[in-house]
Amino acid sequence: MKSKIADFVKKNRKELIVIGLILLIGAFFRLYKISSYMTFLGDEGRDVIIVRRIFTELHPPLIGPGTSVGGMYLGPLYYYMMAIPLLIAGFSPVGPAVMVALLGVATIAFIWWAGRVWFDKRAGLIAAGLYAVSPTAIIFAHSSWNPNIMPFFAILSIYSIWKVWKQKNLSWLIVLGISFAFVLQSHYLGLLLAPTILVFWFLTFRELRKKKQFKFFIKKSVLGLVCFLVLMSPLLIFDFRHNFLNTKAIYKFFIERQTNFSSSPGSAIFQMPEIFNFINKSLIAGKNSMAAIVSSVVIAAGITYAFVENFVKRKNLKIKVEYWLLFSWLGFGLIGLGLYKQSIYDHYLGFLFPVPFILIGVIVSKLMSKNIFTKIIGWAFLIYLIGINFAENPLRKEPNRLMQRSMDVSRLVLNNVDGKPFNLAVLAERNYEDGYRYFLELWGGEVLHADRWDPSTISDQLIVVCENEPAKCDPTHSPKAEVANFGMTKIDKQWEVDGVIIYKLVHTQ
Repeated sequence: MKSKIADFVKKNRKELIVIGLILLIGAFFRLYKISSYMTFLGDEGRDVIIVRRIFTELHPPLIGPGTSVGGMYLGPLYYYMMAIPLLIAGFSPVGPAVMVALLGVATIAFIWWAGRVWFDKRAGLIAAGLYAVSPTAIIFAHSSWNPNIMPFFAILSIYSIWKVWKQKNLSWLIVLGISFAFVLQSHYLGLLLAPTILVFWFLTFRELRKKKQFKFFIKKSVLGLVCFLVLMSPLLIFDFRHNFLNTKAIYKFFIERQTNFSSSPGSAIFQMPEIFNFINKSLIAGKNSMAAIVSSVVIAAGITYAFVENFVKRKNLKIKVEYWLLFSWLGFGLIGLGLYKQSIYDHYLGFLFPVPFILIGVIVSKLMSKNIFTKIIGWAFLIYLIGINFAENPLRKEPNRLMQRSMDVSRLVLNNVDGKPFNLAVLAERNYEDGYRYFLELWGGEVLHADRWDPSTISDQLIVVCENEPAKCDPTHSPKAEVANFGMTKIDKQWEVDGVIIYKLVHTQ
């Protein structure tokens, strides 16, 4: 094994130096001042509150975060992933964010490896280089959030089924079962990987059914399925305990509610070009509309050329195999997103993140290998994309300092509640209490959840954090439950910290 690694390093020294530089660049963009650039709002606060309870209350969760639509819950795997980094970081939310950033760097390496194994060295390096500098990939890799781990496990799932199908390395079926469980517990749109996995599993099944490997294939398939079910089991246990609450929500979301998905395949086909361009704009074009159109045209032309060269002329069957895998991965994703009637956001694309980068990588690599004219076109296009992505690099913007704001506000609050229990409310358009609650509870504050029917949950002081502009801050008349349940109030004290206004309210006499 050591000799093989030594031989590989010796034969590919220049390539390894380049990928090393790419990984360093990618790591810098994802880790630089991560505590200042990471997102830390109510959702992130909720996550660390739940994960901290694993250690402080010995309370392992059976469900993960809830979805933004549909009332469904994901599995808890991401919470368990967060646990050790959070503990190592002394319960600082930076720990899980660093974990996600490092997984983002690992995704760069994986894209390089898949690109070089499936196509050629240059394709892998180009794909990895573009992913390393992609603003969207950087933004999602320097914050702790369950969808942010999906790109790594998505490419691991596809690579696993490729190892099974192309190389007949059947032990990868176990890796597939594990990685696909992580995909589904990152975001339910990971289900759109299932058709590709099933298609190539079936092709392997058909190829091996009359060969000696067939029994081993079935055995490993069962083991992979068992691994998948074990990792999904906490969610199943939760459902058994709660009258199949999550199963019913999933059924309603995907089957009963016609406002979520279209039943017409034709509508998906018509939506595919627009969604394809949206994917390219979000991932490889730095949100630049013109660069997105150019990229979409280049990829479409490259796919057409690959079809003509490899499927009609039947010249390069090895490349044909990997192209089919990519086409299936992208095609089923486009169909699924086309059937989805609601708004599509960047984090929905996690299962597709690696695809456009690998496609661009192989297309530009082929351009560079033809003649001087296509080589110039390939280099010009690559430099153009790199320039666009660098221009939109998130590090060029001022850091949001959201976690620091939560800490500063929490310190001020604890210094002004006299060590007594208090109620908490946050007035904001896109935030809620848990981002502040985490630090307040971590540092010893007793935060009560106001329930008007339970007097023991209502203290004699209410802290209201208003993130809106001052004219929209009216804490004594807010209809928000945390304020209304507290009762009639008046402002006792008021402060301003990091652009937010903090009110201390007391009951009117």
